[in-house]
Amino acid sequence: MKTLFSIIESPTHPDFSALYHELGIQETRLPSMRKAIAGLKKQQPDFIVAEFVYGYGNNYAGVNISNLDVMLYSLQKYSADTRVIVLVEKGEFQYVDKLNEIITLHDILKLPVTKDQMRNALLKS
Repeated sequence: MKTLFSIIESPTHPDFSALYHELGIQETRLPSMRKAIAGLKKQQPDFIVAEFVYGYGNNYAGVNISNLDVMLYSLQKYSADTRVIVLVEKGEFQYVDKLNEIITLHDILKLPVTKDQMRNALLKS
């Protein structure tokens, strides 16, 4: 059975639990990046679904691109084969590509994301 971490840091994160179940994917819902990184040390999921929040100004100490950077660096160490699906607001889409410099993203989906878009991302090889 495939596994997936849903990192739910905001109310805009879509709930695709029924779709994951339908596709035979076991979902672990995590409320923060810190919990996700701790989870990576114990389990290497097949997928991670997380929202992108661009680090305007010094929100992320001026070094990081977004809220996802530290988790993506952890993936390099603990779970390099995990496929990352990033959800991004239309206005921040121009910045998300920079994350590919850390680790290659499996897919980038603009919010609001439909069930069919998520299904296609999960089934894409």
